[in-house]
Amino acid sequence: QVQLVESGGGLVQAGGSLRLSCAASGRDVSIYDMGWYRQGPGKQRELVATIDRGGRTNYADSVKGRFTISRDNNKNTMVLQMNSLKPEDTAVYYCNLKRSIWYDVWGQGTQVTVSS
Repeated sequence: QVQLVESGGGLVQAGGSLRLSCAASGRDVSIYDMGWYRQGPGKQRELVATIDRGGRTNYADSVKGRFTISRDNNKNTMVLQMNSLKPEDTAVYYCNLKRSIWYDVWGQGTQVTVSS
């Protein structure tokens, strides 16, 4: 089985940057589609960005031009570089792996707080 652990969250002021990492263990994740999701206070979890097994990326409109998703298959990690952060970006950010069409693997989440 595969386990995912996020890191890199913290408190930043609006306009600042943060780099989130997702470390995978137990399986080689290079063959799986992956992504970052987030859940703000009182909100449902929403998709932030995805990167498939071929390295193709997609972004939510709200983060286009500010966030960059990438993966290093050799290190079995995935990264979300977040620039020009806004208070609306405040949320718990989760690493996701599409294990199968019906089964998603999630990390424990890392808190990102952006002050105005």
